[in-house]
Amino acid sequence: MPSILLILIIGTAAGFLATRLMKVQTDVPTTMAIGVGGAFVGWLILRVLVTIAGWTAGFVGAVLGAAVLIWLWQRWSNS
Repeated sequence: MPSILLILIIGTAAGFLATRLMKVQTDVPTTMAIGVGGAFVGWLILRVLVTIAGWTAGFVGAVLGAAVLIWLWQRWSNS
């Protein structure tokens, strides 16, 4: 788990970039809060997307695996 200091440094950098991209003028504490809050929100969004992608990949893998088994079964049962 990252240290609080690392979170503050990364959050400050992220907040600075985000406020410049969005053309918002804020003071340093607000910039830090935006960055740390944004990092948390971004982490949650990525966790959800990775989880959904994992479920989707598992489902696609299961369908492909079942199709291969059906193909093998048909190939050997008709011989």
